[in-house]
Parts: sequence; structure tokens; C-alpha cells
Amino acid sequence: QLQAFGGGLVQAGGSLRLSCVASGRTFSSYAMGWFRQAPGKEREFVAAISWSWSGASTRYADSVKGRFTISRDNAKNTVYLQMNSLKPEDTAVYYCAADPHSYIATATGDYDYWGQGTLVTVSS
Repeated sequence: QLQAFGGGLVQAGGSLRLSCVASGRTFSSYAMGWFRQAPGKEREFVAAISWSWSGASTRYADSVKGRFTISRDNAKNTVYLQMNSLKPEDTAVYYCAADPHSYIATATGDYDYWGQGTLVTVSS
């Protein structure tokens, strides 16, 4: 089970940190990702982090590169998404997901487990 926290209302230029806590399984050997879905749009990739005990690889969508940072704390079974310099177009429901098969993944279909989503609203 995955639970995402940390969404809220923030002004443009502000920051938020999302957390995704995994329970019921040990996700340290899973690739993890963040996706988002804005009203009327398809779910899209935001960021991903590989499984690794000695240093993880990361991937970012071009739209968030340089502003968002994904990280993980395996001891806490938690993945984070630090979002800085937020823009109104970042407004969406953000979902975390886990992929037990890949080293790292960016496609929605690669992920087997999904959290319930947390709403991020960025006002202009």
C-alpha cells in the first residue's frame, strides 16, 4: 500500500514536499515514481528513482527538470518529491507508484502499485 501526503495550496514560485509512505511490503528493491494528472488531461510522468542501496538513478520530465527533486529513504520506506519554483501549470493530483520489475521506469504501464493521490494547487 502506498500513501501520498503533502499536497496543498501554494502560490506560484513557492515550494512543497510530497511524501509517499509504503506499507505492507518492503519497497527498497522497487523502482518508484511520481506521476500527475491535471483536470481533463491524461496522467503524466513527473519523476522516477531507481532501486539501489548504494546510490540511486533518477529521471525527470522536461517540464520539471531543475525544479523538482525525487529522493528515497529506504529505512523509512518513503519516497519524496521536493517541488520548487512551482507554476500554475503544476496544478494536478500527484500519485506515487512502485514498480517491482524494472531498475527505473517512466511509463505509467510499468508500475504495478499506486497511491491514492494528493492534490497540489498552485495559484498565480
